[in-house]
Amino acid sequence: MTKHIVIEGESLYIIAQKYGISLSSLIAANPDIKNPDLIVPGQVLNVPKKSLETPIVIPRENYGYHEMVNDLEALQEFYPFIQMDSIGSTVMCRSIPVIRIGQGQKEVHYNASFHANEWITTLLLMKFLEVYAKAYVSGNNIGYFNIKTLFESTSLYLVPMVNPDGVQLVHGKIDTESQIYAEAVRINGESQDFSGWKANIRGVDLNDQFPANWETEVSRRGATQPAPRDYPGPAPLSEPETRAMAEFTQAHNFRLVSAFHTQGEEIYWGYQGFEPMESQEIIQRFVEVSGYEEIRYVESDAGYKDWFIQDWKCPGFTVECGQGVNPLPVSQFWEIWGKVIGIFLMGLHV
Repeated sequence: MTKHIVIEGESLYIIAQKYGISLSSLIAANPDIKNPDLIVPGQVLNVPKKSLETPIVIPRENYGYHEMVNDLEALQEFYPFIQMDSIGSTVMCRSIPVIRIGQGQKEVHYNASFHANEWITTLLLMKFLEVYAKAYVSGNNIGYFNIKTLFESTSLYLVPMVNPDGVQLVHGKIDTESQIYAEAVRINGESQDFSGWKANIRGVDLNDQFPANWETEVSRRGATQPAPRDYPGPAPLSEPETRAMAEFTQAHNFRLVSAFHTQGEEIYWGYQGFEPMESQEIIQRFVEVSGYEEIRYVESDAGYKDWFIQDWKCPGFTVECGQGVNPLPVSQFWEIWGKVIGIFLMGLHV
């Protein structure tokens, strides 16, 4: 971000032209300006390096932790109202980012990449963050959704990558000389092909880690030691990633949460009868905007959505995006995007 000191006779339009960016980009980088027509000599303005029309989040193969962090920093520079923090750290001490966008009292939470080889869900949340921010500063609606109204009524908290270590392992971006990599290879049956790996770096399935009939899930899975998938760990919340998610959730009063996974084009929305009546109305709206199938109950426990519904008695959803075999190829991104953007927006609206 460049700083520009306003001189006599300059307008925002003239300054934007001087730096080769659009007027809307300059306004977006200076949210404290209440009236764009009233800038004064000596005033210091933020000038973004890119124009609003240049996409920041680019869907591409092997979109991992560092790509996400770089995009978050670029988005925050461009849209200063995006707030970024951390919910904690992973086994390998990577910070797990959380982003807040919006200013309303109603709090909503979306997360992605609980499972390592479902990393395309991170891209979905990141692209939504960019599209949502851009629509807000541009004053545009998305479909029939009024973005200004959603922004002012709702605070959206995104954790776009719950399992950074696992994602990096799937992408081959872990130091192959390290002991932790050697242990992952051993857990993976001595194979260095981690395309089927869902767990965190220690071989614990993070979405089987929550205190919602965890013991039942252990019996059902039958996994007694670290594995590429389905091992619930030695105890609930044994992993730093799940403890961070639990503490983060407990620190808020979320009206609704959605965990984005792949694949199946299904939305799970009930748990043991703890789900509120309004969940049935919300799921019908999700189905209408996405075309996905709704499933109330499934033989599964100990998931993030299960725990949230059980303890808060509020609407919680697991959204299974796309079709095929994980990891889904990035070539499916825009097809999936066209169906889930309605879920993203509707979750803020209801």
